[in-house]
Amino acid sequence: MRKEKKEFDLMLYGATSFVGQIMVAYLKQFSQEEFTWAIAGRDEGKLKALKQEHGLTELEHFVADASDEAALTQLCKKANVIISTVGPYALYGETLVRACVQTGTDYCDLTGEPQWIRAMLDKYEEQAKASGARIVNCAGFDSIPSDLGVYMSQRMAIEKTGNPASQIKMRVYKLKGAASGGTVASLLNVLKEAGENPSLKKLLVNPYVLCGSDHPFSLRQKNHKKAEFDEALGIWTMPFVMAAINERIVHRSNALLNGLYGKEFRYDEAMSAKKGSAAWMATLGLGAFVAAASIGPVRNLLAKYVLPKPGEGPSPEAQEKGMFDMRFYATLSDGQTQVVQVTGDKDPGYGSTAKMLSQAALCLAKDTDDLAGGFWTPASAMGDALITRLSDHAGVVVKPM
Repeated sequence: MRKEKKEFDLMLYGATSFVGQIMVAYLKQFSQEEFTWAIAGRDEGKLKALKQEHGLTELEHFVADASDEAALTQLCKKANVIISTVGPYALYGETLVRACVQTGTDYCDLTGEPQWIRAMLDKYEEQAKASGARIVNCAGFDSIPSDLGVYMSQRMAIEKTGNPASQIKMRVYKLKGAASGGTVASLLNVLKEAGENPSLKKLLVNPYVLCGSDHPFSLRQKNHKKAEFDEALGIWTMPFVMAAINERIVHRSNALLNGLYGKEFRYDEAMSAKKGSAAWMATLGLGAFVAAASIGPVRNLLAKYVLPKPGEGPSPEAQEKGMFDMRFYATLSDGQTQVVQVTGDKDPGYGSTAKMLSQAALCLAKDTDDLAGGFWTPASAMGDALITRLSDHAGVVVKPM
């Protein structure tokens, strides 16, 4: 049933963040359909400057701090969907989620923090179901390409053979883009929390941690920890840093879709490499960074002197030159291999993410009348409708090869 129409279809909270600014430029230019929107953040001066920069002086803006529940609740009363770009979400995200859940307001974000999502599920999932709030996490590069790539792969497998694919391997063939300070801050915070709470490490390595307590899945999943040669695909592979969240979102989608992918579904992600030497060098470099950033004093020095800070990120030129190409190799029940490709035409974490998050929010606002309240994934909430939107309006294409 369609929800009551509020003043705005979308409210972009965190509009002056790095990705928020890209979204403002995109939403201004996106005119393929009618929608109403406004922006919000904690600094009125920056909000006014952002509007002036983009010639949006008539666009309404609202001031709300991430810890001010009363102000955030007022935002919820004005908009059907709240978009949040304010991270790390483990530090700044809970109050807004609680306000959305309490007011029955839809919400989507960019988090890649599985420990925070698990905490929000434990605290607010039942309340969201009761209030009708549809909460969609991970609606950017983590984890829309992975989630929709697997979703299409399984839909095709079932259509072709009558059964889901027993295994899907995602391999990143090309990835061109730079990390922003916000992403780095989120990663550092996860490492900090894991260091302070040993039990969190066990949670973070559980592939089914987001599936709920009653899920039927127990099959051991592959965890790429080192460079290795994939005999079946004939390529070298190395760890992919986004796998830690993407794999868990994919398994949660399977749970929310009532086991559509099967109870014994295997899924793993890795980067591809042309040579074993390149795979090992990248693996060792990533391992050295994680090890160093896990040590408090070293982590603080990296954050202060080496790594990009929140608000910093790739230039517009770098965003335009960025792209990604991900391949999903599905093992079908008839023994054949099926391949689905997901590509994006901009920097994955920012240029493409801004468009993906915008279209996910519009999809949630306009294409999901029958979706019940609760915590959802992009595939389980929006599926085919989101695939179509991304292809038509965001330069992100999900297609068979």
